[in-house]
Amino acid sequence: MLMREVRDEIIKYGKKLVTSNLTKGTGGNISVFDRETGYMAITPSGIDFFEIMPEDIVIMDLDGNVVEGTRNPSSEWEMHLLQYKTRTDLDAVIHAHTTYATVLACLRQSLPATHYMIAVAGKDVRCAEYATYGSHELAVNATEAMKDRKAVILANHGILAGANDLLNAFNIIEEIEYCSQIYYMAKSIGEPIVLPDEEMALMAEKFKTYGQRKAKD
Repeated sequence: MLMREVRDEIIKYGKKLVTSNLTKGTGGNISVFDRETGYMAITPSGIDFFEIMPEDIVIMDLDGNVVEGTRNPSSEWEMHLLQYKTRTDLDAVIHAHTTYATVLACLRQSLPATHYMIAVAGKDVRCAEYATYGSHELAVNATEAMKDRKAVILANHGILAGANDLLNAFNIIEEIEYCSQIYYMAKSIGEPIVLPDEEMALMAEKFKTYGQRKAKD
């Protein structure tokens, strides 16, 4: 079985998305890319995160061919694959239907730098142009809006985030959802103050030394 340990990790974080209230049902998808083999492991389409078994994870190559697996890959596999094709800093990608980031998505609004923790993803989080789920257009729009960032809001849809591993990709989803909630609440009583680019650049530098979460041995 190809990428056996990776499959277990994907299943673990899929369950964690649900138990952390970051998605519902089968909403969202998770992938990991192995740069040595050029293979991507991704969650199957339409199976509850708590029912996915290791053999259900689908292995694909960079051309979008299924290398191993009997299930259909997530309908949004191309959105993951295009990130790996165009980014060398991302080896894990998570898409989720979080509540507050999706509120912004339905307004087609980006998340400005109103909290310093947004720097885990960049100086802000852009909202990509709308496209139908699972389409090539969505993959292109998401990749374009996520340039120089590690997260993007998908219009009328949800959030996508990537990092060097699933631990940090999940952390970005958590932090951006928290910042989206704070922004939503702040907007309800006033106008949030946006931090300047210089401060967010400083945060990005500080996060290089202590902002990255480390996987336990």
